[in-house]
Amino acid sequence: MEKLLKIDDVCDLLQVKRSTVYEWTHAELIPHYKFPKGVRFKEAEVDSWVKRRKVRCRNSIKLDVCG
Repeated sequence: MEKLLKIDDVCDLLQVKRSTVYEWTHAELIPHYKFPKGVRFKEAEVDSWVKRRKVRCRNSIKLDVCG
């Protein structure tokens, strides 16, 4: 079985605060598992969740950076 990550592991992985991850779990935005002693995460599921949030950049916009 895949090792389960604790909340602090996910915070380190995603570089966000604990409160943010708890908000995501409460809103059921991030895949997680509830246990009597806290929530746990599968790293592969978190990785997949992050990849689904990728924002594609627009190639058709030209910016005038010279002002």
